[in-house]
Amino acid sequence: MGYSRQNVYKQHKAVGAEMLRADIVKCLVDRERKLLPRIGTRKLYYLIKDDLRAQGVKFGRDKLFDLIRFYGLQIKPRRRYTQTTNSKHWMRKWPNIIRDKAVCHRDQVWVSDITYIKTEEGNCYLNMVTDAYSRKIMGYAVEDNMEAENMIEALKMALKGRQTTLIETIHHSDRGIQYCSKEYVNTATRNNIKLSMTENGDPYENALAERMNRTIKEEFGMDRRMKSKDQVKKLVEESIFLYNNKRPHLALNMKTPDQVYYEKIPAT
Repeated sequence: MGYSRQNVYKQHKAVGAEMLRADIVKCLVDRERKLLPRIGTRKLYYLIKDDLRAQGVKFGRDKLFDLIRFYGLQIKPRRRYTQTTNSKHWMRKWPNIIRDKAVCHRDQVWVSDITYIKTEEGNCYLNMVTDAYSRKIMGYAVEDNMEAENMIEALKMALKGRQTTLIETIHHSDRGIQYCSKEYVNTATRNNIKLSMTENGDPYENALAERMNRTIKEEFGMDRRMKSKDQVKKLVEESIFLYNNKRPHLALNMKTPDQVYYEKIPAT
């Protein structure tokens, strides 16, 4: 065959070593996917590279992409969701004051949006308030209706965790009736928060908030029908904790939202 005995043994040894490396990497991938089921490959590599180095395993990012494809572990895109915004109401609507505005520090701009989660007991509605600078989810509320008194709990939770209180925070949302309600407006005003809203029905005007909804629902398995509303509430709490504290963010140079929110302190 033209191959020496030594070469054949060497090839067998190399194949065995490669299979062992692949098994180690697959175990690490499975470990991270248990916590973050739909995390992308670049973030996966960031999470496991220190473990690979500690075990003396040389495995680059391109090889990880190949392994993910080999095992069929690619993340498939999901369908878009039904709109939940009711902007055709008589209440006052605020102009969009964050258009073309640079976000330079935490608590400068918060964005908010409401999405639904299906359960066998009916729909739940999730409202989240996100800090635009750090991508940290500051507050959330999960209820079986979209009444303003329920959705406002997300804003109240965000206010409890706000670190920068001496400057005005801009709260940006769509023109949903909940955000325009007297209760929501009064809570914002009392706490040095200025309201901003979308104006032209363009989804890009509140793109970050809508993307946050998709991230939490898709990456943590809430884009399917859940068994109960209680299950949704527990999963939302767990998912937001993992998102804020565990999941690296490409836009944050692979830091977590919590790291950026608490470490990037603006000069006073």
